[in-house]
Amino acid sequence: MNKNFIAAAVAAAFIAAPLAAQASEAELLARIEKLAAELDAVKAELKASTRKTDAVAQQQQAIAAAPAATAGAPATVLTGYGEVNYNRPTKNASAAQTDVRRAVIGIQHRFDEKTKLVSEFEWEHAVTSADDAGEAAVEQLYVEHQFNNGLRAKAGLFLIPSGLLNVAHEPTAYYGVERNFVETAIIPSTWREAGFGLSGDFGNGFAWDAGLTTGFDMTKWDGASEEGLESPLGSIHQEGQLAKSRDMSVHGALNWRGVPGLLLGGSVFSGKAGHKTADFPAQDARVTLWDLHGRYTPGRWDLSALYARGHISNVDALNLGFATEVAPIPKSFDGWYLQAAYQLFKSSDYALSPFVRYEQFNTSRSFTPAVRALGAKPGVDEKVATIGANLRVGEGVVLKADYQKFSENESRDRLNLGVGFSY
Repeated sequence: MNKNFIAAAVAAAFIAAPLAAQASEAELLARIEKLAAELDAVKAELKASTRKTDAVAQQQQAIAAAPAATAGAPATVLTGYGEVNYNRPTKNASAAQTDVRRAVIGIQHRFDEKTKLVSEFEWEHAVTSADDAGEAAVEQLYVEHQFNNGLRAKAGLFLIPSGLLNVAHEPTAYYGVERNFVETAIIPSTWREAGFGLSGDFGNGFAWDAGLTTGFDMTKWDGASEEGLESPLGSIHQEGQLAKSRDMSVHGALNWRGVPGLLLGGSVFSGKAGHKTADFPAQDARVTLWDLHGRYTPGRWDLSALYARGHISNVDALNLGFATEVAPIPKSFDGWYLQAAYQLFKSSDYALSPFVRYEQFNTSRSFTPAVRALGAKPGVDEKVATIGANLRVGEGVVLKADYQKFSENESRDRLNLGVGFSY
């Protein structure tokens, strides 16, 4: 190889090395400056985040140091439920009808952590006027206060804790398009009274209710009307409307939930219904209603049973004028049902639950001997079998369909469809 060429190459290498070093040093400085800028930005973000964290911590400390009333600041919540139903008698299609059965608006206001107002306002059958079948009513209106020992007290117009449906009566809470007959004909749904109530827990799964309220008004009984045949107590309840209160009633309920998914309980309600009305032949009339109920929800199953029985006493003198009418006052009336539902499938938005229910009820189970002597005969047991399904859509909407078969009055056999909501 040419010695001159080698010498030139070596010389070029020595000359290029410093230049390359200078170029690498410039790039390195540029990178360092870029990293420094990024580090400054990170420091700025960290400082801002620290200030935000400190502010949140100060707010949390302020809330923690504030009085209890601040943590439970007053709040007003709007609730509601409603249903639209379609009924088609299988033996008389011309009697098919669609009805906006009910629309209810509820307003709950919490004054503080322990005191709240509960109110519900109901409209039935879409239109309310002097010429229409609709009705507007205050369904609940009471104030409740919770004491430090867990005892709860309420005053106003509230639902009587009887049976399974009266308190939990929203369409999303029960199976079937229509409410069952036992808890409408025997236990009048929705049954509310004005007065005072107490409730609490015994522990070990026991919960209790007790109260002193208005009761029924026997002067409202109309022996010439079929209303008493449909629901003895439904025909004489007062619903807080200028309710006669000379005679007050007492009630109590006990429920046990000591096993997951199991509810066992019962209730009793009793009070005079004559109210010392002048020239009224049944001033000492007394109405008593009691029930036993149970519900068990193992896995996909939902099983329930209920028995209810009512008594009306001291009405023989009044019945002398009713014994030959359409509906004399019964001595006793009762009913029971068994129901089973199964959640066939459930997805994120839908749950389908077929169900069957068998119920038997008699709104005039017996009469006193004095009334029977005048020709009054006990009523017959109506038996109703219902088969259908509930399809829940999300958490607050339900579509329903069922078929009902009546044993005594087959003309009432019908197909029912409905949609309901609750929020």
